[in-house]
Amino acid sequence: MSVTIKDVEYVAKLARLEFNEEEKQKFTEELNNILGYVEMLQEVDTDGVEISIGAYRVVNALREDEVKPSFDREKMLQNAPDSQDGYVKVPKVIE
Repeated sequence: MSVTIKDVEYVAKLARLEFNEEEKQKFTEELNNILGYVEMLQEVDTDGVEISIGAYRVVNALREDEVKPSFDREKMLQNAPDSQDGYVKVPKVIE
């Protein structure tokens, strides 16, 4: 498969981009180079190679949930500018 100048013009039109003739030629060549590289990669024998979705394997990056003591609510509310019924009271922001 190869990209033509008409393909570049079509995609540019869809993206609402304007290119001069030199730019169209440049993008046509660059896209064909990219497709050539992809075709070269498709020739590589990958039989027996395990699929990988990242640079390194992480089995489980999450820690176990552990119950730990929390801060004392009353002491924390002493730092709030205003509180009511055990909660921090803030100004109304929705009319």
